[in-house]
Amino acid sequence: MNKDAEIDMKEVELNEVDPEKQPMTGDGQTAGGEKNGSVKLKVPEDEVTFTGLSKEELLKVAGTPGWVRTRWVLLILFWLGWVGMLAGAIVIIVQAPRCKAIPEMSWWNEGPLYQITDLEAFSEGGMKGVEAKLDDMNQLKVKGLIIGPLHVVQENVPVTLDLKAIDPRQGIEEDLLAMVEKAHKKGISVVLDLTPNYRGYPSWFRDKKEEIIEKVKEAAEHWIKLGFDGIKICDLDVASSSPDWSKLRLAIQGNRTEGEKKRALIGVVERLSAKNVSQLMNTSGVDLVLSDLLSNENGGAERIRAMDTLHSEQRSLGWGLGAAQKNHLSKLATTSGLIRLYQLLLFTMPGTPVFTYGDEIGLQAGLGPNSTKMIWDTEKEPSETVVDEAAEANRTERLTLKKWFKSLSDLRGKERSLLHGDYYPLYSSPSSLSFLRVWDQSERYITAVNWGSAPKTMKLTLAANEELELPETAKVKLSTDDDLKPDSSVNLDNVTLGPSQAVLLQFP
Repeated sequence: MNKDAEIDMKEVELNEVDPEKQPMTGDGQTAGGEKNGSVKLKVPEDEVTFTGLSKEELLKVAGTPGWVRTRWVLLILFWLGWVGMLAGAIVIIVQAPRCKAIPEMSWWNEGPLYQITDLEAFSEGGMKGVEAKLDDMNQLKVKGLIIGPLHVVQENVPVTLDLKAIDPRQGIEEDLLAMVEKAHKKGISVVLDLTPNYRGYPSWFRDKKEEIIEKVKEAAEHWIKLGFDGIKICDLDVASSSPDWSKLRLAIQGNRTEGEKKRALIGVVERLSAKNVSQLMNTSGVDLVLSDLLSNENGGAERIRAMDTLHSEQRSLGWGLGAAQKNHLSKLATTSGLIRLYQLLLFTMPGTPVFTYGDEIGLQAGLGPNSTKMIWDTEKEPSETVVDEAAEANRTERLTLKKWFKSLSDLRGKERSLLHGDYYPLYSSPSSLSFLRVWDQSERYITAVNWGSAPKTMKLTLAANEELELPETAKVKLSTDDDLKPDSSVNLDNVTLGPSQAVLLQFP
């Protein structure tokens, strides 16, 4: 075989491909007569595509009676549903319980008042010392300081009375005004005590009362212009009986405009019944009356009756234990347990609590004529080596009392029921009492105290009331009794307090 024949044979071999490896090109035909790899598709001759109704067709259909009725039915149903929802909303608003209107509150209603009768005893440096301690007052949530008296006068000698001049032993006017300015920056108001004969007796001298009233009026105008927020006087019943009393009132309370801070006229009364105190509030027109009812009435029933008489005038009522006489709380509350008890009672009674400096730590009243020195060691850390264990124990107790005072003051400022809520008596005995404070939908509080020397079990009951009823149990909010732990539950039919113990209960 020649070379040309070999080339032709290779071309034949390359062209002969295995049938299984041949591509499905459709060139060959299968046994059924169909080409290999082909797929038969049946295409409809006329494909219909929906393009919607034309504008003319829509208008023609929309005008048919069926569609007209349908549109009217849907429109009526829409408006009926809308009116129904509106009516339902109105019914819900009308039937929903309305929030009770907040009563008008003045600054002296918003927190405790704090008396500093002797500036040097309160803090070394007199007026500058008071200024340095304003942060401490702020921590106690004090809303007002009552300073003095500071004016010049000799005991029982009316001609020496100068209510516009400061006794040099008390400091100078410049320091006094600087202290007032700084107190205002911290949100604390300052009241000046202008009781004329504060060194002697009687406080308004024995004669020339009209002349003394005029001097007090002029002095009140003087000090208020210099930035003081109010004036305090003792023996309100004596002063308000003067024909010139209205002039003094006008000098302090006059020209009040809406939005302007009010100037307070505070009067102190002693040895008056609750009924007479109430009458004096109405006839004298003072902003706040501080009475000694809590000091003079020792029985639970008598104290409850006093609150029953006066609670409706709580925004003009001040309570204190010894404060009316400028005494320390510890003079009557002679133990730490009683001090805590009366602190709780004063902060939860209907009215403004008034304290004398040192009451927050249970400062013990001195026996002599000199004022008791304030103690400022409660915030100091004890030394690693305690030299005097008794002194350290006293310091720790003072710190505990101060924390208790702070917690009560803070709670009163936050809770509407305690700040300006309604009052209801629940129980009383010779050595114990209990009452309820309520405001609208706020948390409700029950105060129960036992100042007796033996344990006392109380069954708390509320007089028939259509809008209010007591629950079976209440939660302990604050307690001095170790058997009543905070957040524990107490059955109101069986509240047991140990001697000199108090508890504040809470329920929604």
